[in-house]
Amino acid sequence: MKATPNYSVIYSDQDIIVLNKKSGLCVAADRYDEEAPRLDLLAQKEFGELFAVHRIDKDTSGIVVYARNAQAHKDLCGQFAGRSVHKIYHCLVRGRPLWQDLNVSLALMPDGDARHRTVVSKSHGKPSITDFHFIGSCGPFSWIEASPKTGRTHQIRAHLQANNLSIVADPLYSGNQRGVYLSEIKKRWNGDAENERPLIDRLALHAWKIQFEHPTTRQTVEFTAPYPRDLEAARKQLAKIFGVDPLAQEESQ
Repeated sequence: MKATPNYSVIYSDQDIIVLNKKSGLCVAADRYDEEAPRLDLLAQKEFGELFAVHRIDKDTSGIVVYARNAQAHKDLCGQFAGRSVHKIYHCLVRGRPLWQDLNVSLALMPDGDARHRTVVSKSHGKPSITDFHFIGSCGPFSWIEASPKTGRTHQIRAHLQANNLSIVADPLYSGNQRGVYLSEIKKRWNGDAENERPLIDRLALHAWKIQFEHPTTRQTVEFTAPYPRDLEAARKQLAKIFGVDPLAQEESQ
């Protein structure tokens, strides 16, 4: 898997390219910040013209799919619009849910307040559906799997907030933006408290897996994006201390 400082290539052929992007990169143009770094422009230097078929949040890491020609673009856009694409995200939240599985169907309105957040709105929102699965708790944190059935801006974050949960270090939807520190989870920690660096201090949301029909071969394809370094560091430490690992089932197969 070829890697650059901003993304790694999971798969590419003449019709599609699947990238694993770092947090902090826009997938396409940002209407609020025209100068924001963009994944599509960076990748086009290597692959030529790319066509966006879906988006993930700027602060979210993980899988992004682009089409490489007009026909593939049309086909993939149709699959996303038809909700036949299966997406799985992993996130680390503060607190613990009171449910094992939860289906959230709350209408969402993007750019619904002065901070450009997505808000729940029965009267002005668009239908939005997310399935959540509680993977396990790790002291003050919990791992949650999210499968959005629609593709609204900040959908996972807004649906979690509506259920009194917030993703670690979420600058928009979390009242506590603190990251994950080893001193917070390890009983016998003897480090330097003043100079301790967090295991992860950005939005702990990762687009982990995607499944769709290849626009040319018509075969079902599935791709997985490895965790970035910071989320992987948090995963390893939490798994070591609490015995809960969101990747354990995948690795055992």
